[in-house]
Amino acid sequence: MSAPTRLHPSGPAPDRPSGPAPDRPSALVAYRPSGLTWTVLRLHRTALYAWGAALLIAAAALIWMHAIGPDARAAVGDCAPSDPFPMDCGIITTAANSGYTYGLDLVSGCVTYLMFPVAVWAGAALTGRELESGTAQLAWTQSVTPARWLATRLAVPAVLLTAGTTLAVLLATWTRRAGNRELVGDWFNTNVFISSGPVAVAYALAGLALGALAGLVLRRALPAAAAALAAVFVLHGVLDTFRMSLWPTETVTGQAPLHFPRGALVLERGTEPSAGGRSGIWATYQPESHFWPLQLVESGLLLAVAGLATAAAFTLLRRRTP
Repeated sequence: MSAPTRLHPSGPAPDRPSGPAPDRPSALVAYRPSGLTWTVLRLHRTALYAWGAALLIAAAALIWMHAIGPDARAAVGDCAPSDPFPMDCGIITTAANSGYTYGLDLVSGCVTYLMFPVAVWAGAALTGRELESGTAQLAWTQSVTPARWLATRLAVPAVLLTAGTTLAVLLATWTRRAGNRELVGDWFNTNVFISSGPVAVAYALAGLALGALAGLVLRRALPAAAAALAAVFVLHGVLDTFRMSLWPTETVTGQAPLHFPRGALVLERGTEPSAGGRSGIWATYQPESHFWPLQLVESGLLLAVAGLATAAAFTLLRRRTP
């Protein structure tokens, strides 16, 4: 007697393919990066590589200057009285000091004016070019809302800029504190002030927001880049001009104006008549202790600009899209 045939719940059991089993996707394919974040990084990978390379070069230079800069200056600066070539010793010391100062100024200048290339890139490539070429409109038809598209294009570079600029500021401050005070610049100098605190991050974020807004307004790469550059130039110039007015100054009279605290920035000085027909001296200044209040106030203003520009960008995008 033949064995009974086992039936499938819905009929006869289906025939199994006799060939080899189809290949299954590997774990690497299953966990391959995807989504809007990956798209932004892939689309703007050239800017990402440039940012990473610049950050690595700046970090390496600052670490090197911190590690051997002060020791090298001390070594070449210790010219013994019996040195047979005192002039050569002085030349070497001057060269070492100039090299240290130049390197620190170069990195500080790059951090200070970072907002300019960021704004140009944001206006030209991040939003302007994608709107001009139709890439953004294509993404909006692929189940990506305009608001989500813009949020990703602002959030991803904002995170990278914040992390990288913070690292550069910390390393610059670390290097500056390890050196001779006379070689690192006064705290109120523009490059030193911006590259030594959170205001550097705020400048970068303001440049990003203004550039993105320019791209959305003009919808063309080159005009957006020009407009973004002009906007950040004006913003930087206004804050640089009125920086020392963002926090109350100190006023001294009598003999005090003749002996200011170390690191003080004298803003005004004059004389006024006093009792007995004699003239008294007065002066207003910003002490070094006002560094952090000024940093926080300027950072707050820049973040407010960034917030307003971001809100305007989302409002404009919502009005232009269904």
